[in-house]
Amino acid sequence: MSFSQKIVLASGNPGKIREIQAILRDQSLVLQSEFNVRECEETGSTFVENAILKARNAAFHCKLPAIADDSGLVVDALNGAPGVISARYAGIYASDQDNLNKLLQELNGVPEQLRTARFICVMVFLEHANDPCPVIAQGVWEGRILDHRAGENGFGYDPVFWVPEQNCSSAELSARVKNSLSHRGQALRQLTEMMSQK
Repeated sequence: MSFSQKIVLASGNPGKIREIQAILRDQSLVLQSEFNVRECEETGSTFVENAILKARNAAFHCKLPAIADDSGLVVDALNGAPGVISARYAGIYASDQDNLNKLLQELNGVPEQLRTARFICVMVFLEHANDPCPVIAQGVWEGRILDHRAGENGFGYDPVFWVPEQNCSSAELSARVKNSLSHRGQALRQLTEMMSQK
């Protein structure tokens, strides 16, 4: 798949940007920050709603096609939390460390077999701000939550997300391996395939 014009990436998260650019390295991506676009308020109650809000905001202000994602961690023992507020779980201005601390505190005493969780990523492509038919892809990465941090790679909840098939945390994976397995990698590959058929 190739694009005839640039596509704006609707994200201000450095970790997400690195992963998306690594996977879509052959595409002509520009960041919404290059247009001084502020991130929109994520008022949706689902990953799909928030991804569309972000893509429409970027496409409108940049006058370009846009790709946006909304993703988060869903923990079964917490009834799906942190979910769509994963990035702000410990508060609006929470750091990754703050969010991790809150998650581990909430799961304190929960046995290993009940700490099942998954990362979910919804990726959206809009040809323009008023595109009535967004291309929507979803990736799901199953694992469980550790009771301690492990690894220095990645970002967000990676240090406590155990990847059974690799026998390590997400933060202990190389970027190449993580991108081949992760929710974001799955969603991006699915999105590009769907876009090529559009």
